[in-house]
Amino acid sequence: MEQVTFIISLTAVSAAYLIWGMTTLPHERWQVAAAVPLRKGGDGHWHGVNLTWYGILTANAYLAAVLLSLILMGAAGISLRAIMALVVLLLVCCVPASRLVAQVVEKKSNTFTVGGAVFVGTLIAPWVVTLVNNIPLGDRGVPVPVLPALAVISIAYAFGEGFGRLACVSFGCCYGKPLSCCHPTVARLASPVALVFTGKTKKIAYASGLDGVKVLPVQGITYLLYTATGVVSTLLFLQGAYGAAFLTALIITQLWRVCSEFLRDDHRGAGKFSAYQMMGVVAVVYGIWVARYFGGESVVCDLSAGIAGVWNPVPLLMMEAIWVAIFLYTGLSRVTGARMSFHVEPEKI
Repeated sequence: MEQVTFIISLTAVSAAYLIWGMTTLPHERWQVAAAVPLRKGGDGHWHGVNLTWYGILTANAYLAAVLLSLILMGAAGISLRAIMALVVLLLVCCVPASRLVAQVVEKKSNTFTVGGAVFVGTLIAPWVVTLVNNIPLGDRGVPVPVLPALAVISIAYAFGEGFGRLACVSFGCCYGKPLSCCHPTVARLASPVALVFTGKTKKIAYASGLDGVKVLPVQGITYLLYTATGVVSTLLFLQGAYGAAFLTALIITQLWRVCSEFLRDDHRGAGKFSAYQMMGVVAVVYGIWVARYFGGESVVCDLSAGIAGVWNPVPLLMMEAIWVAIFLYTGLSRVTGARMSFHVEPEKI
């Protein structure tokens, strides 16, 4: 009964978040959350930095992924110290990779790519687990079961990437092709759920001039597919099918990354088959090899223990710190600016 409640809760929260995001975030109002004045110009106006909803929503996605990792790894009997070591090591590698890979592929220094970060994470995750197993953590040397840990990482990615698509809706990036450029049947089917972005500071406006135009809701499709995959993989994980959970989450998300690139209209690097699509194919092949190489481990899954393990100060403070760090890293806008003025309201004195 507890597992059923957990799965239903994941599904309900994911569905509600999707509906809110897709109906709200394309509007201009939902790109900048706040602006902080930094210096006063000669004309009396202040110049400041924008704090974006992209940063808030990205931090939310990371938080959801970490929370799910803590619960499921705890359910698999992995110690809190080992979990924290895995989370920190992966984030230290993957968060900078989200910018570095974009610089290499897209030749842009002020953008992020989840695809690049995931590719790096997929390659290093098995060896990060192996490294943690060789670090004395004071947990009596109990090793981390590699395949269950990788299954959790893949599930957490599916949810985190899915939730993170709402950040793209807010910023207007990773957008789909205009319906006018699609096959008539596709355009007709997609029209009721097509996205229309407003605001000249959204990427879809200044990069492609498609603000106010109906486009394929690629972000929403990705969100729906990834969270559904995450729910199915979580169910497999809770049943002890760790290899199936790992491969289901990895293969579906990465193959969709390959397919979805053909539906997108933003720049993804040179060539008809982009570097990100190649990364997706390589990740799938590599993941199948990893599942075979590290297969055979069997652990008992206790969801109650996983949930109980979250409710203590250490993981809660860690999650708060991660949220703040991700928000500051991704939420300080580098491609938009703010010009502000302040005045007194005489009637309220």
